[in-house]
Amino acid sequence: MTEANFSIASDYEQVVEVNKLIRTFLLKENIEMHLCNAVEICLNEALNNVIKHAYHNSSKYGIDINIRKNVKYLEIEIVDNGDPRTKFDTPSLDYDPGDIDNLPESGMGLYIIHQLMDEVNYITLNGKNYFTLKKWFD
Repeated sequence: MTEANFSIASDYEQVVEVNKLIRTFLLKENIEMHLCNAVEICLNEALNNVIKHAYHNSSKYGIDINIRKNVKYLEIEIVDNGDPRTKFDTPSLDYDPGDIDNLPESGMGLYIIHQLMDEVNYITLNGKNYFTLKKWFD
C-alpha cells in the first residue's frame, strides 16, 4: 500500500495548491487521468465544504488529507476538527434541466462526490470529522 499525507490551513487558496500536489502523487502512482480529474473535483468540493461548514470560512484551522492506494482501490480521508455536519445524506437533484435560470446554486457538491466515487462515508469521532472517499479500480 502506498500512502501520502497532506496538511493545509482552512484556506480556499490552499485547496488549489494541495490539489496540485495530490495530482502529482496520483500521476506518479499511475492513476488514470480521468480518475485524477474525478479526485480533484471531489477534493475541491469536500475541502471547500469543510472550510464553509465546519470552519465557517475561517482560515485559522487545519485540514488533513490522507491518501491510500493499493491494487484494489484509492482511498482519500479528509480530517478536520470543526463543527460536525448534521446533514450528510445523498442529495437528490429535483430541477428542470431545461430551466437554466432556476438551476440549484448550492448542494450539488455532495451529489457530484456521490456520483464520482464508489463509497462515501462521514463520521465524527473524538472531536474529529472523518470524510472518506473510495474509488475501486476495475
